[in-house]
Amino acid sequence: MKIAEHFDKPLRVERILIIQLGDIGDVVWSLPSLRAIRKAYPDAAVALLLREGNGELLAADISPPEILEVGNGRKGSFRDLSVSLGLIWELRRKRFDLVFDLRGDERGGYTARLTGAPIRVAQYYPGLSWIRNRMFTHLTPLSDGEPGERAAGPSMSMLRAFAIETGSTVPELHLSEPVRLRAAKILREAGVHQAVETAVGGGDASFPARSPSRWVTVNPFSRWSYKEWSPEKWVRVIDWLWRELGIASVIVGSPSERARTGELTRGCGGTVFNLAGRTTLAELAGVLENSRLHIGVDSAAPHIAAAVGTPTVTLYGPSNWRYWAPPGKDHRVAVCGMACAPCGLKGCDGSGVSRCMNDLTAEKVQEVLRETLAD
Repeated sequence: MKIAEHFDKPLRVERILIIQLGDIGDVVWSLPSLRAIRKAYPDAAVALLLREGNGELLAADISPPEILEVGNGRKGSFRDLSVSLGLIWELRRKRFDLVFDLRGDERGGYTARLTGAPIRVAQYYPGLSWIRNRMFTHLTPLSDGEPGERAAGPSMSMLRAFAIETGSTVPELHLSEPVRLRAAKILREAGVHQAVETAVGGGDASFPARSPSRWVTVNPFSRWSYKEWSPEKWVRVIDWLWRELGIASVIVGSPSERARTGELTRGCGGTVFNLAGRTTLAELAGVLENSRLHIGVDSAAPHIAAAVGTPTVTLYGPSNWRYWAPPGKDHRVAVCGMACAPCGLKGCDGSGVSRCMNDLTAEKVQEVLRETLAD
C-alpha cells in the first residue's frame, strides 16, 4: 500500500474497473471520471460496478460501458459484502489490470481486493478501518478536488494523481435513440403533449420556452423525509405555473411514491400528470430530457436532469448545495437562507424534520422559477 499525491501512470492497461457503490446521484457524478478514464486509455475495456438497479441509467447512454451490478445487501453476505460468489468469479475471470474505487467505504475496498487486479486505487480515509485501506495498492490523500468541481472533485483528484487529464467535471449523459423513443411513448400515452397543446391555460409571453415543451417535470419527494417540502406548497407552485405561465407539470418519482404523488395531483387545480412509478431509470432520463425545466427536492432526478441537458431548480435544506447542486448558469437552487444551513444533519435535533425546508416559502421558489424561466 502506497500513500502519495503522485504516481507513475500505468501504461499497459487493457481492462479497467470503476467501482461506484453509491446512490443514483453518486453514479451520475461518476460520469466525468468515466469520461476521463476512457480518454486516458482509449483502447482499454472499461467496466463499472454499481449497486443493483443503478446500471440501467448508464446503460441508456449511446456509448455505455460494460455494467456489472452487486446485490443490495438484503439476501445474505460474504465477508460483510453482498457480493455473490458468481460475481466474484466474474470479476476475477475478467482479469482487470486497474481498479478505481470512487467511494470511501469498506465494501468497495473488499470488492476491489477480490478482483485480483494488480493495481487498485482509492482515496485514503483515516476514519475507516486499516483493513479497508490495506485492500488497495495505491492510495491518494483525501481531497475534495479543485474549487468548483463539486461532487466530482474527490474522484478527479484521485485520477490526477495518476497523471490522468480530467477535463470537464460536468456530468453528461447522452441518451440512445431507443430510450428516447420509449420516453416519448410514455408521454404520448399519458396525453402530456396533446393536453398541453389543446388546453387553454394562462401564459406569459415574456417567458419564452427554452424548448418546445410547455411543461416541466417535478419530483416533490425523496427517500429521505428531511429533504422534503410540504405538499401544500408544491400544490401552490404547480397551480401558479399553470395559472400564471401556462406551464403544465409532470410529476416523477419512484413506485413507492406514486400514492403520495397521486394525493398531491388530486389537490392541484392546474394541468398536471402523475408519472411516478411509471418509468424505469432510463425512461425517467428520457422524460426529463423532454422537459423544459426540472423542479424538485434534493434527490436523483435533478442530477439526471442536469446530465441530459435540462435546466434545474432544486430545493435544498440541510444538504450542501455548494457541493451537490448541478453546476452552470442553467441550474439554480432555492434555499430559505437560515444561517445554520447547510448543516449536513438528517433533520433538526434528531427529529427527521428540517426547519430550513419548512421555512422555505412558496413565494421564494416562485421567485427562483420566474428568474429561471425568463432566461
